[in-house]
Amino acid sequence: MEYRQLGRSGLRVSRLTMGTMTFGGKGWAKTVGDLGVSEARRLVDMCIDAGVNLIDTADVYSAGASEEIIGEILGGVRKNGTLIATKARFPMGEGPNDAGNSRYHLISACEASLRRMKTDVIDLYQVHEWDGQTPLEETLEALDTLIKQGKVRYVGCSNFSGWHIMKALGISEREHRERFVSQQIHYTLEARDAEFELLPISLDQGLGVLVWSPLAGGLLSGKHRRNQAAPEGTRQFAGWTEPPIRDEDRLWNIVETLVSVAESRNVSAAQVALAWLLGRQAVTSVIIGGRTEAQFKDNLAAADLKLSAEERKRLDDVSLPQLLYPYWHQRNTASDRLGEADLSLLGPHLNQ
Repeated sequence: MEYRQLGRSGLRVSRLTMGTMTFGGKGWAKTVGDLGVSEARRLVDMCIDAGVNLIDTADVYSAGASEEIIGEILGGVRKNGTLIATKARFPMGEGPNDAGNSRYHLISACEASLRRMKTDVIDLYQVHEWDGQTPLEETLEALDTLIKQGKVRYVGCSNFSGWHIMKALGISEREHRERFVSQQIHYTLEARDAEFELLPISLDQGLGVLVWSPLAGGLLSGKHRRNQAAPEGTRQFAGWTEPPIRDEDRLWNIVETLVSVAESRNVSAAQVALAWLLGRQAVTSVIIGGRTEAQFKDNLAAADLKLSAEERKRLDDVSLPQLLYPYWHQRNTASDRLGEADLSLLGPHLNQ
């Protein structure tokens, strides 16, 4: 297993992270999975034995049950220096202050996560979503306080837009607060929106990138094909709606290319999709999930799959997003003075 620096921090994380949304099976998360302690323990041990050193969860996963299961498995004993990441922002109660990125909610949510996971410290604490009603100054001060209190080691964000992140980093610098070391984002062959702002920001500002739902909720696993009903037992069969599919023909073209590359290498389409992400500029770690040992075993194998330049080009070409403004204008008029972060988006379009 390869380990990569998480942003500008000194923390090294495995290029694959274990996701735990399938733990617990309560509320909306039951659609994703309902693993109990014994089943989850086998999967955690499998990932740790494969060299995974980061386990990612969130308080909202199964209303805290995912964190509780992690607490039963790792509480008090962090095998092989395992790191724990969790997130807060979404409602964890019916009260008016049981959600959001306020000082009140984040501090109380962090303390609740610590209790559920039976640990004294969270290695990476992430705000799970933007909160446009709480001043960023308040959010960042609360996170800074948690670090100073020794309850959190590093902080990150998830699902922020480009201007949200840049505003946060600017405030951290101005007020001498601990800055985000990472962002957790949705990024796949099918959904490359992050390339417009989020990945260039990571390159320019030194943020680590953790990728959630790298198989697009299973759409890129090879199980779903053009003009075929969703297989029983999958998230799509159960009505899962993330990510939104805006162009079905494009999706199936991507899937068919994935399957073609996979068959030529005698591996799964899921492994090819994960290997493509692992080779993308700025990506630090890809979060893998599943409900069975077979799924995790297959995903873990992606760490050793190296795609050829020709294979990467096939996948790049079939999934390349059309440029939005002002990027098409920059391609046309600014190509003589583009930096590394600019080229991460515009580079593939310059010769078109």
